[in-house]
Amino acid sequence: MLSRHEQTTERWIGAHQAIDNWLQARQLLLIEYFKLAGLPPYEREHNVLPETNELREFCGSLVDYVSAGHFEIYDQLISNAAELPQSTRDLANRLFPLIADTTEVALDFNDTFGDLAPKAPLPGFDAALSQLGEALELRMEFEDELMQTLEQHQLIKAPEPEVE
Repeated sequence: MLSRHEQTTERWIGAHQAIDNWLQARQLLLIEYFKLAGLPPYEREHNVLPETNELREFCGSLVDYVSAGHFEIYDQLISNAAELPQSTRDLANRLFPLIADTTEVALDFNDTFGDLAPKAPLPGFDAALSQLGEALELRMEFEDELMQTLEQHQLIKAPEPEVE
């Protein structure tokens, strides 16, 4: 998941301000996800659950990320749909429902863990976090596929590498 994000960021950062903001939200989300999951380099003690403030912060980033995708990136594509090649419209029509499915997983996670009382028990947390991780990985794959198609049709352009 992290290496996919790094490749995407290298390729498209600087292409458009909305894309830059979205990629930054993605990066923040991934860092916070790795911390919650105790993945390297953010290992936690075995079987130690996160604090509720960590969960609240993560859920805020999660909602920001899925919202940025829907309200900044996808809405812009839909509003310009008539100008898109048919193959890009077909891809968007195929991917948007799949992305929406991942949004539901994210919102379910937020609804369950985003506003807990301090020291509240976290039943099912590990399974829910794992399911969310799988959904985020799929979502990023779908988003990157969409970005590649937009680039192929020259609807977005990856910035030229700087020459020293």
